[in-house]
Amino acid sequence: MMLLALINIIDYLISIVIILVVVQFVLSLLFSFNVVDRHSQWAGGLWQAVNALLNPVLRPIQRMMPDTGAIDFSPMVLIVLLTVLQKILAALAMASIQ
Repeated sequence: MMLLALINIIDYLISIVIILVVVQFVLSLLFSFNVVDRHSQWAGGLWQAVNALLNPVLRPIQRMMPDTGAIDFSPMVLIVLLTVLQKILAALAMASIQ
């Protein structure tokens, strides 16, 4: 029972990180197309907060990946890795129930 609760907590945390990656992506698009000013207080603060949370996770992935120029694939790799981890945790949860 305790293992199932721990797996659920980790699953929620993984979901939050995935949402943060999507928020970072959307913000970068909004900044790139000048929809939102990067110097506005709320957008700049949100951008800094999301980057402060994600950079420690994304930096090791960026170092391992080959240089692809202007396109950064590390957020997509992170999402794939976290999704795989969620699937493994779901299988563990199912195994602990039986």
